[in-house]
Amino acid sequence: MIRILLAVALFVAAGGSLAAREIRGAAPGDFDLYLLSLTWSPGFCASGGASRQPDQCDAGSRLGFLVHGLWPQGERDYPVDCNPGGFVQRRDLAVVEGVMPSEALARHEWRKHGTCSGLSPSRYFGAIAALHRRVALPQAYQAPTQAARTAPIEIERAFSEANPGLRPDMMAVACGRGDRGAVLTEVRLCLSRDLRNFRSCPDVVKRQTCRARSILVPAVN
Repeated sequence: MIRILLAVALFVAAGGSLAAREIRGAAPGDFDLYLLSLTWSPGFCASGGASRQPDQCDAGSRLGFLVHGLWPQGERDYPVDCNPGGFVQRRDLAVVEGVMPSEALARHEWRKHGTCSGLSPSRYFGAIAALHRRVALPQAYQAPTQAARTAPIEIERAFSEANPGLRPDMMAVACGRGDRGAVLTEVRLCLSRDLRNFRSCPDVVKRQTCRARSILVPAVN
């Protein structure tokens, strides 16, 4: 333990960081993998998301998992706000209608993350739509009518069972803070650069996994 603490101290002292570094204005296409972020709408809304995405949190919307974004990711850092980026047309956004929470978020995700992919807007949003169709949601998370508590590892196992080739080390479960403690907000899946296969997540992504022993999975409403 002492050796580990000393190693961490030396690493930080040398200018290192245990968290992923944000690289602003990196060259498009300069990354190692993709991170597909799936937002659990009830949990997002229960942890303060209603002010950011009111339509997603409307009572009676009955929304479950939606795509938050598709993020280029490095082994130790991640690029954002890469330029130049192509002009987003309405037909590009049409393919992710009902897949992402709102047009405003889709445009934001293109500016912040999509411009770093090296893809055109049409190919970027087309890839998001294709992944949304491809990734199978576990039965328990399709439209639960009752809230439940579970461990983050159990959510990872459920996704693994529903998707051949996807292992728990290839994803991270994120949580937020709600009125009843830790609440499920996102499941993040690591994919190869060509988006054909799931792959193991780098340590900086696995550290995003919720550390709570039990988290609330709110029901859809």
